[in-house]
Amino acid sequence: MMQVPEQPQINATHYAVAPTPPISSPGSPSNATSAGNVSKQSDTMSIANHHHILIVTGPAGCGKSTVAKGLSDRYGFEYIEGDEYHPKANVDKMSQNIPLNDADRWDWLILLRDAALEALKHGAKGVVVTCSALKKKYRDVIRTARLYDENPNANVHFIYLQANKEILLARVGARQNHYMKDTMVLSQLQDLEEPDDDEINKIKDVSIIDVSVPLVQVAQLAAAAVDSILDESK
Repeated sequence: MMQVPEQPQINATHYAVAPTPPISSPGSPSNATSAGNVSKQSDTMSIANHHHILIVTGPAGCGKSTVAKGLSDRYGFEYIEGDEYHPKANVDKMSQNIPLNDADRWDWLILLRDAALEALKHGAKGVVVTCSALKKKYRDVIRTARLYDENPNANVHFIYLQANKEILLARVGARQNHYMKDTMVLSQLQDLEEPDDDEINKIKDVSIIDVSVPLVQVAQLAAAAVDSILDESK
């Protein structure tokens, strides 16, 4: 049986903690959300044409797909499920509890970046992509979308769903017929490099969402974060 060491403790001095967006007051669009489907505003949201690419990130079990689908519905952005872009070799490895390495992930990350750019090229006003993006250098691969986009105002932003080991293991353990097993969660946590101070305060393209709260509140926080991103880009 594969031995997987316990997750190393994250030293708070190495990772800046970004403030999570506040929950909007009653009656605001961000407060009128549901767990599985973040509702659109009743009136059409005015979104500047900045080629928005929202990357919902975090380890397996953090809720990427649920949050990303809700954001896609809310803003009318195209949805891309990152797991569907893994080559069969990657899926086979993960199904056998063999962690992916950097070489396994490079082509996958480029495929996701290019799929988002292709959607924008064909008229999507924005794209929401699920991608674990565990390491800073993986996020940097996706950041290069700005270099390849036809629109010089391309806006790449990461919505990092932050969860502890216990929450992730419980959620993955409850899944049925999924290739990702609990031992893979532990290996992902070993690889995880949470967004650092440069990403949060210098590049300023990361929002951190605490997913230990109820799912309805997670959806509200994610929507509030994206509302702020879109407002700043107008």
